[in-house]
Amino acid sequence: METLKVDIQNNQEKKVLLAFLDSLNYQYKIENNDYVTDEQLSELDQRRADMLAGKASSLPWSEAL
Repeated sequence: METLKVDIQNNQEKKVLLAFLDSLNYQYKIENNDYVTDEQLSELDQRRADMLAGKASSLPWSEAL
């Protein structure tokens, strides 16, 4: 068995590709790796709250590197 990864650019491409695979009775599975975990969402919420409360600090990019 081989795996073929296809980067789909938009919904129309996805529909066309899936229709083609279905027409040939190919078995496939869809994996979407573009997700954010609940832990990451909580951290983002906390960082946003800190920033809005004036608790955040930043460095110029030249100093951060």
